[in-house]
Amino acid sequence: MDHPPRPELFDFHGISMTHYFTSNWENVQKFQARPDDVFIASYPKSGNTWLCYILDLLYFGPTSMFLQQRVPNLEINIPARLTASRESVATVLGTDHIESMQTSPRLIRTHLPVHLIPKSVWEKNCRIVYVARNAKDSVVSYYHFERMTVIFPEPGDWDSYLKRFMAGKMVFGSWYDHVNNWWKRKQSYSNVHFMFYEDLIENTGREIEKLSTFLGLSPSSEEMERIIDLVQFDKMKTNNNINLSGFAGMDFKVSSFIRKGKVGDWKNHFTVAQNEEFEEDYKIKMKNSTLKFPIKVLTENP
Repeated sequence: MDHPPRPELFDFHGISMTHYFTSNWENVQKFQARPDDVFIASYPKSGNTWLCYILDLLYFGPTSMFLQQRVPNLEINIPARLTASRESVATVLGTDHIESMQTSPRLIRTHLPVHLIPKSVWEKNCRIVYVARNAKDSVVSYYHFERMTVIFPEPGDWDSYLKRFMAGKMVFGSWYDHVNNWWKRKQSYSNVHFMFYEDLIENTGREIEKLSTFLGLSPSSEEMERIIDLVQFDKMKTNNNINLSGFAGMDFKVSSFIRKGKVGDWKNHFTVAQNEEFEEDYKIKMKNSTLKFPIKVLTENP
């Protein structure tokens, strides 16, 4: 299959975006949420798919369907020929997919910054699970993702990519703005459950228990054991319903969608000079933030 050309970044409501996430914008903004909808939000490559799978298992148990069908992306607008399910329509619109869902609650994923979330989500007081990942591991994972994914811009070399990340010229905008603004929203909106990727890695079971409490769920000990086992990275990496192996918009010779799932992989990519520059920039951008990550990502050299 011939891949479409790589999209170009453009400014969209104050952030960088591509047409794959903006061409259906009127319907995204008019989207009518339901009170029992559950949204899984994050900056790209921060554990969104992991959380989607956990929530899907908590609510509905194991299934043979593609996760992307069960937990669709709200803002996406891509040619159907690229999707793993090869849907019969010409274009897959996230809003149409969600409207056709028969499950309750509807589980909906998004990478939108908080100021672009449809108004109905707040009006219906929907539950939102937000997962954040430390900036250094986020940029490394995002880099490998963009290398393999043709519906994202050409990443270029690592050094220029890192500078672009620091400048916030990324699809879905600045990591710093994204995590900080969602963190601020959590302080005034009680139905945001803010999670950290690093905590999930450290103790998956503990974090799923906290998540279950937020969602009002009470999985049995047997169900918890089964879920914890299924969501281990080695299991997800080989699960074709999760790993997007059928998605024609990715080149799996370059990388895998579920790559490592590690904390600290940035040390294998950052040079000492890059790390020093990144730390200084990070301190400036985060100096007024109360958001603190559970690991020290700023004090170590690679």
